Formats: sequence, structure tokens, C-alpha cells
Amino acid sequence: MLGASEAFSGFAVDDIEAAQGFYGQTLGLRVTEANGLLTLELGGGTRVLVYPKEKHAPASFTVLNFPVDDIEAAVDELVSKGVRMERYPGMPADERGIMREGGPYIAWFTDPAGNVLSVLQDRPA
Repeated sequence: MLGASEAFSGFAVDDIEAAQGFYGQTLGLRVTEANGLLTLELGGGTRVLVYPKEKHAPASFTVLNFPVDDIEAAVDELVSKGVRMERYPGMPADERGIMREGGPYIAWFTDPAGNVLSVLQDRPA
């Protein structure tokens, strides 16, 4: 029934203007605004809807993952733009905030609304 639908995901923020600046300027994504909603245009043609929500509470999980070829370079660039890497209890991270145990290398950070995002790199073979 929905197999051919060009589905997209979305998440809420508490401040559309702050989100537009963060996703557009800090992360360098193409961001369009229409009717008070943002559309993030990601690589490969993927779109994500960002919408305002009163009394927003950020999700307790990662809402958007950004695969990268070089996680150290990605983390360094994010930090240079004022982004702080998150550290979580029980998830050991190095001095950059990169967790290298288990699956892919991953580092988490949040947007201005507190939504959790990540950069991740496939583990070398």
C-alpha cells in the first residue's frame, strides 16, 4: 500500500528560528521554510520535516544520524562551530566524545531544542 510513497520523517523543536540557524548555518544543510515549518534537505534527496511544538520535550533517543567518512574531522569541525559533544553514562567516549566500542564509531550532540543527533563512521574492516 505505502511501498511507493516518498515517506519522510519529522521531529519537533521549540524555536523554529534557532533550528533554522543551527541546521542551515552550523550544520550546513539546505533548509527551506514554508508556513512556519522547516524542511531539511539531506544527501541522497532525503527530506526531514522540522515543526514547532509548544511545551516541546526532546526525545530521549537519537532523531537524526549523519554518516561521515572521517568522524574525527567531523567532530572537530562541529566543535569549532560551538557544538558540544554529549557523553552518556555507560558509553565510554574518548577525549573528543567519540565512542568506539560496539558498532560504528559515533559521537552525539544536540540541536538548540535538545534533540539528539549524531555523526557516525563505519568501523574500519
